[in-house]
Formats: sequence, structure tokens, C-alpha cells
Amino acid sequence: MFLLLAALSAHSAAPESEFLAARDAFRAANLKKLEIHAARLKGHVLEPYVNYWRLRLRLESANPEDIRAYINANNDTPLSDLLRSNWLKSLARKQRWEAFDAEYPRMVREDIELTCYALQSKMRINASTARTEARPLWFVARVLPESCNPLFSELIAAKQLSDDDLWTRIRLTLEIGQVGLAQRIGELLPAGQAPDAKLLNAIAANPGNYLEKKNLDITTRAGRETTMFAVHRLARTSPQQAASHWSQLETRFGADERAYVWGMLGYLGAMRHSASALEWYSRAGDLSDLQLAWKGRAALREANWPEVLAAIAAMTPREADLPSWRYWKARSLKASGKAAEADEILKGLAGEFSFYGQLALEDLGGEVAPPLAKFKPGAEDLRAIGQLPGLQRALVLYRLDLRGDANREWLWAIRHFDDRQLLTAAEFAARSHLYDRAINTADRTVELHDFSLRYLAPFRDVLRTHVNQMDLDEAWVYGLIRQESRFLADVRSHAGASGLMQLMPGTARWVARKLGLKDWRWKEVNDLETNVSLGTWYLRHVYDALDGYPVLASAAYNAGPGRARAWRPAAAMEGAVYAETIPFNETRDYVQKVMANASYYSHVLGQQAQTLKQRLGTIAPRQRDQEPSLADTP
Repeated sequence: MFLLLAALSAHSAAPESEFLAARDAFRAANLKKLEIHAARLKGHVLEPYVNYWRLRLRLESANPEDIRAYINANNDTPLSDLLRSNWLKSLARKQRWEAFDAEYPRMVREDIELTCYALQSKMRINASTARTEARPLWFVARVLPESCNPLFSELIAAKQLSDDDLWTRIRLTLEIGQVGLAQRIGELLPAGQAPDAKLLNAIAANPGNYLEKKNLDITTRAGRETTMFAVHRLARTSPQQAASHWSQLETRFGADERAYVWGMLGYLGAMRHSASALEWYSRAGDLSDLQLAWKGRAALREANWPEVLAAIAAMTPREADLPSWRYWKARSLKASGKAAEADEILKGLAGEFSFYGQLALEDLGGEVAPPLAKFKPGAEDLRAIGQLPGLQRALVLYRLDLRGDANREWLWAIRHFDDRQLLTAAEFAARSHLYDRAINTADRTVELHDFSLRYLAPFRDVLRTHVNQMDLDEAWVYGLIRQESRFLADVRSHAGASGLMQLMPGTARWVARKLGLKDWRWKEVNDLETNVSLGTWYLRHVYDALDGYPVLASAAYNAGPGRARAWRPAAAMEGAVYAETIPFNETRDYVQKVMANASYYSHVLGQQAQTLKQRLGTIAPRQRDQEPSLADTP
């Protein structure tokens, strides 16, 4: 904490309230008030923010030299790139393309709006090349900025977007439920060929009702696409019912259309762990990487190793090279008797500090353990890193509870650091009680590592008391908290979860009632002792309710116990396969990281070593009549 206090005291000339008042003036677009506050904040560590706000409010009339001067003088803050981005968008709207072209190559962060403006500019000089580069944007299945629309108009005018291309994007947008966007794209089709907008909205709300009709219109492209949309929309909730409808309809469709729908049914069925998913996939045509990933996961749940291998083989090189598919490819090869080939893949994975790296190392007979720390920063290293303006600004912003701005400053400051600088910055953060920055910064090293920083264990006296009371594995609890909050005791998520163990309001109230806390108030949730007390009790509850499987309880903690139980297999299954086949991307990643974290924390905390595979266990089949009730669990 001494580093934090030292940094703050060096810049205490202007009160923090003055800075916040300047921020309010900017938000109210009150330049006169902002100038008054700016005069009082001269020399303050956050003066670059005030000057940025001043320029932003007069950006349309500002002298370009003033803008360039600010950018050049403030390259050590993300505000320079942010101002450049705003300036470029202003230049593009005014079609000042020469000035835009001169500045655009200096942009650091990617911005699709600017990408489209840059292509608009290129269209003036080399229309053919610009159209070639713009065409892939058409097949992005989401709403794109207005700056992309002139590109699409150019493509249509040049006859480089066919009616089939229009229908392809309509399909892509309907697949992700973007009915409104599909309708807008449909307006580009020749008159009378677009799908019925009201009908699409009705199907989105109740696809089953549409498919029950006896006289479906499938004589037109719009009618067929509408019916196929209804089938895969229904498959999101009832894949078996959707497949039943499609089996009765498919003979009236073309081969490509049949293959497309079966691919969607296979994908959506696999996500809901349908036993028919692989059979549906067998009738499909070309599959996307996402569909192939779920074909592989469906095969994993069936222990169908040849199908796992086939799915991976069909993936693009980029997808197949992900750690998950390298690992499962090795497992598939080993199951096929190709142990030597499998071990070569495992050896490449085993050096990675990840869920799959740990599994690979254990498959090779190794033991998971943190590497030795070969570098520890000295006092001079810490003093030098603490004097960097970017980190000083970040510290003040953290104190002001402007965490978003503070994180951007921190990340910008460390973006070009080598391993020694990263570990020094991580140590600086840890001593300043910025535990999330310490962990995230230490996580970035490539060759030099310090797992005492990657796997910090603060608040141990408080945690150990409640962990022992609940008879929980301390390493697992630490692994979970690392993933939940990075040990920020007052952090609040976008979903509304709060505190060290990220409790949702409903969960906190429910646990408080169970514990008999009659005077419980939500404002107490960020109290460290209270949060840990409620969180560990709830974790123990879901652990017991799910038969003592940490991997199931981790899933329950993130996605709810009802879902964790619903994902449970019909036959005994490796915990690693259960984790791999969790339908929610966020929860799948969360569970894998929590379990991998626990392995490293067991070493950091001095516990007896336990393999990751032991922690994951073998998940027994769900026994509905034997499982404890989860009916009243939030």
C-alpha cells in the first residue's frame, strides 16, 4: 500500500472532487465550466483527461495541429488513440479523405467503423481492390456500423453481391435471432421476393405454432427459408420436436437445403446433449467450425473417438490448433492405438499453463507444479515502475473508483513490457492491493514466471476460517474466487453480482435467510467477512446437492444448480468431458479455469498434491430419485 499512497500524495495539489466536477462538466457538454476546472487542475496527474475532454467538446472546430499536438504529447495514455479515433470519424463524415488517410495508419486499436471508412476512402482510388476487401464484411452476421452501408451499396451496384449472397446473410442473421437485420437485408432483394417480416417475428416467438400448419408455403425461396428458420428456431428449445417436423418436410426441399437444416439440428441438438445429435450430423453437408466443435463434443459424450477425430480433421487449421482440439485429438489418437502420434501432440501441450496443458502433462505421467520463479524485482525496479505516468494515472483512477478508465491506463502502460517489467508491475500492483492487476499482469509473461503473483492468496485468515467451517477444499475455493473477482472485495459485475465471491442479490438473500440473518441488507454484501460467509455456505450447498463433485458445483456456482444438474450425463463420464461439453461458453471456460486454478493453488497453499483428473473425477449418471432437491435453490 505504501507505493499507492506515495503515488497519490505526489499529486494531491488538486482535490479529487475538482477532477470529478470536470468530468461532470464534460458529460454535460458544458465547456465553460470545464475550462474553469481545467485551470485548477494544471499539473495534476490526470490533466491529460481534462485536456482530452476540452478537445472532444470542440472537436468539430478544433485546429488539426492542436489535435496532433495532444496525440503526440500523450502517447503514453490510451486517450491519444481514443482522440485519434474520434478525429478520424469526424474527418470521414466530412469526407476529408486525404487527412483521414494520413492519420488512419497510426491507429492502434481495431475499430470496424473506421475499417469501413478506410475502405470508403480506398474506393476513390482503387475501387476493385476496395470491393474485394469489403466483400467479407457482408457475411458478418451482426449489425454493422452505418459506415459499412456505402460499401455494400457499391458491391450491389457492381453486381458483386448476388441474390444468393443476400439470402446467405439473411440465413446467418436468422441463425443468431437477428430478425430485424434479416428484414432489412430482405429489402435489398428484388420486389416481392423478401420474406414476410410479420411472419418472421411470429416464428421467432412461437416456431412450433407455425410448423403445425398444414399448408406451408415452400414454393418460393422466401417460403422455404422461412420454414427452415422455423425448424432451427424450434430446435433451440426442442431439438427432437424440430427434427420430427423436419423429417416430414425435408422431401419437399433441395439437397443443399436438407443438408443445411440437418447441420443446424445436429449443432443445436448437440448443445442440448441430445442422443440423436450425431445421427442428425450424419445427414448434414459442409459444417462451420462452430458446428464441427459441437459435433466433436457430442462425440465426446458418446465416447465415439473416431467421430471426435473426424470432426477435428474437418475443422479449419485455426480451429483445430486450439488447445482443446489438440488435446482431444491426442486422446482420440490414443484410443485408436496411435499412442506415439498422440504423445507428440501431448508433449507440445504439456508446457502450457492451462486446463488442457495440465491434462496433457498428466497423460504423459508428469505432475503439475508451478515453475520456479527466476526473477524477483528489487526496490529500484519497483521505484522505477511506480514512476511511470501511466501507472500513476491508473492508481489515482482506481482510488476514484473509475475502474474502467484505470484498467485501460494500466493495460496501455504495460502493453510493450518484457517479462521482467511485467513481473515488476505485477509486484507493484500486489503491494498496492490491486490484486486483479497483479494476477492479470503476471499472467502475461512468456518465459519468466512467478506463480506466487499469478495465484495470489490474499485474505487467507478470513477465508480459512469459513472454508474450514464449511469443510471445503481451500485450493478449490481460492481457484473459484480468482475466477470470480480476482480478489476485488468491492467489485460489481455487469449482471449485478457483488463482492469477493460475486453473489447475486437473490442468492445472497436466500442464503441469508438460511443462515437466520434477520437484519440482512444488500449493502452488506461487499463486507469481506459477510461475503465469504454467504459465498462459502452457498458453495457447500451446491456441492452437497450435486453429490460432492467440485466440477458440477463450479458449474452450478456460475450458471445455477439446475443447469449443472441438467448437463449431467446419462452414463458415467470423465469430469473433463463434462466440462468440455457445457453448452455456455462462459461457464465452460469458467469451470475449466477454476479447476486448473485449484491445482496450482494446492501448491501455493502448501497442500498435498492432487491431480487435475482426480479433482475432475468421473461423473456418475444422474439419479433423479436419489439427488437432493434443488427446487428452492436460487
